[in-house]
Amino acid sequence: MKHSQLFIDSLIHPKKLAAYRLLPIGKVIQYTFLLITIVSVFSLGRFAAGMSVDTFDMDSLTGLTDYIEGIKWLLYPFTFLMLFVVTTMLIFAQIALYALAGLFILKAMKRRGEYRHIWRTTTFAITWATLLSMLADYLPVSSTVITVLSLFLTISLLIVAFTKYPKQPNIK
Repeated sequence: MKHSQLFIDSLIHPKKLAAYRLLPIGKVIQYTFLLITIVSVFSLGRFAAGMSVDTFDMDSLTGLTDYIEGIKWLLYPFTFLMLFVVTTMLIFAQIALYALAGLFILKAMKRRGEYRHIWRTTTFAITWATLLSMLADYLPVSSTVITVLSLFLTISLLIVAFTKYPKQPNIK
């Protein structure tokens, strides 16, 4: 299955997310790193365009400004590497926490599934939240609202996907 098809299905076919729980873990990890790469490249583009938030006024430190101009060729690859590592940690932690919450939701819905299946489904369910968080700076909404919306959206997509998980057998 192509990554582009997984991406499209993650965006517009939430019921298919349950079927993707059976994909090999390697394909799911590849998709996760595709999302991480998209976020990292987007963030690097914002950084290179000068849209990053400055923590202090660089104009008052002319020596530091000259030094940074001299090593700019080294700054961008290092920045991309750091963005990639930090984004990787954050997205994997986010998937793990959503999957843990999904485990409790799945049990409440009386559906069968293991954490590994929920983790795979969650990986595809966070696609909208990831895109929304990337575009958050361009939207006239506070980051808290974006975070709550992303949480609600991801949990909603998980619940829709969980409806396609097999039901638990009735034990008498």
